[in-house]
Amino acid sequence: MPSRHASSVAGRAAARLGVATTAVLAVLAISTAPASAAPRGLTPELMEMIAPGEPTEEELPRVRKHPQPSGGDSLLKPVSPFWESGPSDSAEVAGNDDLRDPHEPRPNFLDRPLEPGEVETPAAPLGDEPLDFGLVQYEREPPLGFSGKSGVAPTEYQESAHFVPREDRWRIGFPYWDRYDRGHPLEEDYPYKEGHWWDPYNQNVLKGDYPIIGQHTFMNLTVSDLVLNDFRQTPVGTTPFESTVDPHQEEFFGDPNQYLYSHFMLVNFDLQHGNAGFKPIDWRLRVESVFNRNIFQASELGVVYPDVRRGRRRTRDFQALDQWFVEAKLADLGPDYDFLSVRAGSQLFVSDFRGFVFKDVNRGVRLFGTRFANRDQFNIIYFDQTEKDTNSLLNTFDDRSQNTLVLNYFRQDLVYPGFTGLISFHYNNEQPSTKFDSNGFLVRPDPAGVYRPHQVDAYYLGIGGDGHIGRVNVQTQFYQVFGNDSLNPIGGAKQTINAQMAALELSVDRDWVRFRTSYFFASGDSDPNDYKAEGFDTILDDPIFAGGEFSYWQRQGIRLFGVNLVQNKSLVPNLRSSKTQGQSNFVNPGLHLVNVGMDVEVTPKLKVITNANYLWFDQTEVLETFTFQGNIKEEIGTDLSIGMEYRPLHNDNVIFVLGYAALIPDQGFKDLFGQTTPFTLAGAQADAIDTDTKHAAFVEMALTY
Repeated sequence: MPSRHASSVAGRAAARLGVATTAVLAVLAISTAPASAAPRGLTPELMEMIAPGEPTEEELPRVRKHPQPSGGDSLLKPVSPFWESGPSDSAEVAGNDDLRDPHEPRPNFLDRPLEPGEVETPAAPLGDEPLDFGLVQYEREPPLGFSGKSGVAPTEYQESAHFVPREDRWRIGFPYWDRYDRGHPLEEDYPYKEGHWWDPYNQNVLKGDYPIIGQHTFMNLTVSDLVLNDFRQTPVGTTPFESTVDPHQEEFFGDPNQYLYSHFMLVNFDLQHGNAGFKPIDWRLRVESVFNRNIFQASELGVVYPDVRRGRRRTRDFQALDQWFVEAKLADLGPDYDFLSVRAGSQLFVSDFRGFVFKDVNRGVRLFGTRFANRDQFNIIYFDQTEKDTNSLLNTFDDRSQNTLVLNYFRQDLVYPGFTGLISFHYNNEQPSTKFDSNGFLVRPDPAGVYRPHQVDAYYLGIGGDGHIGRVNVQTQFYQVFGNDSLNPIGGAKQTINAQMAALELSVDRDWVRFRTSYFFASGDSDPNDYKAEGFDTILDDPIFAGGEFSYWQRQGIRLFGVNLVQNKSLVPNLRSSKTQGQSNFVNPGLHLVNVGMDVEVTPKLKVITNANYLWFDQTEVLETFTFQGNIKEEIGTDLSIGMEYRPLHNDNVIFVLGYAALIPDQGFKDLFGQTTPFTLAGAQADAIDTDTKHAAFVEMALTY
């Protein structure tokens, strides 16, 4: 049962609620009552609450504390009840300068404020049609960059002054803004720029920044121009005496100077449907056409063509449809945009982090996707490879009689955050065939030893990693290859393949300098006649390692008796006729390489890459058998190189690349390519064999739209 105190509190609350309700009803009644009379139903108590009169005895002390100012009106004025107030009784508010002029016209409804000098249209009489003032039209600012015409058809139109429908969410405009008040200079990365169709840097519908059809279909048009000037010195054997360039030329190795000019012009059309970069694309179509002109000048005969009568200079043009494929998403594998897609056609693929075994653009079918919120990536790709043009290295439509299968799986944050692991499997099947290249040289089978078409089946198991462990950047790769060669040209019999490759690079970044050191190993064959092929070879490599394109050893194809000791853009001394048209050869000497280098970011525009490599063969018995020469040493020499990459616009639209390299030969290289003075006692001595330092330099310019 409630107490007496609780009852009294409830009673007072009810009384206050009743008074408040009565006051509200009174105010409503007052608002409808005549202005000259008090409304009915008001008790004296309510009248006192609404319109208080003179101060009472209790209130006088408070009033006396605020005396009246002398010589002026009282600050306290009696206020009449509002129902008795007329127009003349309105209170004045001192100091209010914002009151509207009573003669100023006022709008009939609050659609918008009147503009200066605008006269309000009089209200329509009752019964007439209301006047149409129209909808508010806002000026449309242009989008950033070059957006082109919208490909979105409007489905609704403006019906209210409060909302303006915009179907094309990509082309919403931005107001003009010059952040630094310098007029948007061309050479600076300036925000809020309006672009042009020919502007490849700022936003542009032609490079996929705005949809070309609807809201989700984008087109990326890329036009590139690449010019290469390559000057090099490589050991070149002379032809028989009656065919040498100079009369009475007796040396086996002649003038090493060569020059290559290569000019690529590329147009790439890429059409894709998706939600830009926010989720995987739904479908994609790419077509890339490439035109190449190349000029090669040698100093000796028999280098450009096997027929010495055709001279020392060659000019070739070639047009190719290098990339062409379609791609479609097959399924979503999870709520985090994991997907499974398929791509069919001629496409670029690199099987590991640095391209040690396979990097090529060729005809294939690829199944790829991601798992665990893109933490894992996987690829399954099968290539039915086509022949490549000999001089431009672009694809043709002729079948190569070579099939390659690659499976790989990447795992991010493996053991250490920031370190990505990789496992892979490669299968390479090269079927028996005979091929002369477009210059007339035999490339399949290799012109070394037994001339008979043969088949190579090689299986590669790989494991690698790339990333950082703490402050140390780590890149590692290992391959074990096994298989069979039905008839190796150098071994002269069927071979069982068993070879290894290993690579390790460690680097540390300090401000704008990266300090690097690395080691590369490819096993060599110690006995070419034991039916075991133990020299490591690749499928189609292009490694970015130990100097890459700037290194003399990797950039030059060093010729030796109809085959290459090492291929262009390769590390492995595999003794095969051509990297792109020859067959893999696992009877080779192998290689050891030790590297130190620095990458220096001199300015945001200029990067300098320096490298020093020391190289030696793993085994030399294969070289001794191949050259019919004994006691060939392992030491190849020291490879010194420096390269510069210059981007004058801070981007990839204009790139200049310069490189210089020198190979200081050691005894093993001298044993293979050294020169002697024949028919003399001094020239017959082993220590008289010598060869000069070989130099190479190149200048490359790449323009991209």
